[in-house]
Amino acid sequence: MTLLKSLCIAFSIYSKIPVPNFEWKEKEFKYNLIFFPWVGAVIGALLLFWHYIAQRFQLGALPYALIGTAIPLLVTGGFHADGFMDTMDAFSSGKSREEKLHILKDPHIGAFAVIKLAAAGLVYIAAFSAISNFSVICVFSCSFFLARALSAIAVIVFPKAKSSGMLHAFSTSANEGSSKTVLIPIICEAAACTAFMIWINAVCGAVLVAAALIVFVYYKNRSLKELGGITGDTAGYFVVIAETTMCVCAAAYSVVVII
Repeated sequence: MTLLKSLCIAFSIYSKIPVPNFEWKEKEFKYNLIFFPWVGAVIGALLLFWHYIAQRFQLGALPYALIGTAIPLLVTGGFHADGFMDTMDAFSSGKSREEKLHILKDPHIGAFAVIKLAAAGLVYIAAFSAISNFSVICVFSCSFFLARALSAIAVIVFPKAKSSGMLHAFSTSANEGSSKTVLIPIICEAAACTAFMIWINAVCGAVLVAAALIVFVYYKNRSLKELGGITGDTAGYFVVIAETTMCVCAAAYSVVVII
């Protein structure tokens, strides 16, 4: 029952999928990161279903790409896109570390946020429209799970920029649960997802996993340089750039290797 409640907590925080309401207790809250990647599994399943519908009714590339792009946003309610926008405002400000952390807390949207999200969205739409091969779309659908698994690992092991906030609470709660009960299951989830992606399509899977790991290292280094650590907003930033990068790699594989 504790794990089931932790699953519901994860879906209530990271998605707009309806779940039962109940009082959150510490023993259930500390395991919610384990189930964070499963929001990505739902997104991946919906993308596969949408791919089937688009192929079945021979929809054009534009509606296929636009709705395929909208699915992750609808499932999450733009949760990660919001963090991406705040992070872009902070990173692009040219301010000091303390001022950048203050910008992350500012609820207003700056010009840099809009420009960078629009650019990322256009790149994602263009790349997604080029993914037509079934094995490639299957591999890419797994990327939403992998990106969230890596994000959860980062929450536990990466330095934090602040000693307060939601991400700090998640990290503290997870560490109190011990690495054996929180970190190790998430690492196993990431490893299983990696193996599954490579099993579906060895080359494409390996390329997307390598891309995700490169972004993972970049995310740590950029966050340390700009902010001294990660925050809840930068966690959303990572998910967005990891998914976009893997989408571009999947599109490149479809065009260069398959076609």
